[in-house]
Amino acid sequence: MVGIEWLKPGVFFGSMLFALIGVLIFWICFVIIDKLTPYDLWAEIVEKKNVALAIVVASMCVAIGLIVAAAIHG
Repeated sequence: MVGIEWLKPGVFFGSMLFALIGVLIFWICFVIIDKLTPYDLWAEIVEKKNVALAIVVASMCVAIGLIVAAAIHG
């Protein structure tokens, strides 16, 4: 049968492990970038409604996600 090999426990838990590693690496990268910026990203985006900074941070998140996905995929 085609398409049932993803139900195997080894494949499922391997996928979950890589997903957790990817989220952890993404979070660490985001924290590092947040520390490198001279202002508080959360306060600037949420409290001051800085849409331009929100777009920059969103694109940064997409870029980090693509890098992490490519690194995990090989």
